[in-house]
Amino acid sequence: MGHAVSKFEAAKIAVLTVSDTRTEENDTSGGYLAEQLQEAGHILADKKIVIDDVYQIRAVVSQWIADENVQAVMITGGTGFTSRDSTPEALVPLFDKQVEGFGELFRTVSYEEIGTSTIQSRAIAGFANHTVIFAMPGSTGACRTAWTKIIKQQLDASHRPCNFMPHLKV
Repeated sequence: MGHAVSKFEAAKIAVLTVSDTRTEENDTSGGYLAEQLQEAGHILADKKIVIDDVYQIRAVVSQWIADENVQAVMITGGTGFTSRDSTPEALVPLFDKQVEGFGELFRTVSYEEIGTSTIQSRAIAGFANHTVIFAMPGSTGACRTAWTKIIKQQLDASHRPCNFMPHLKV
């Protein structure tokens, strides 16, 4: 899909909160991501909250992967080790390619903030149908770290030496 650009382009981004307890009123993490992406000049394509269930997560994300109006997905929640945390298990079968560097880099920058507790984060990313999907922990702090230190730059076509924008569906 390589369209080489050197200036910022707005991406159409969907935000999914995975939680058994969050509602639109108290979804601070999903709200933060939606607010930040729009502040950066991107378009909020959709925003949903789904319970921590592999099949419900897959259903929503699959719909977005197939939607020509969604180029990127940011998911918050379900990346820990409790019995209900199943976001990585839901996403991995959907990926055409995994972006191993996202989880590695997230845990590296997160280590500076929360020390060894970052080892309990199963943050992951991947591509499916030219849609980039980022999954990060449910805390607003983790979302802030992922957005400001990694995702914001990778969804900016002017970021050098490389970014994800040329790989997204047009």
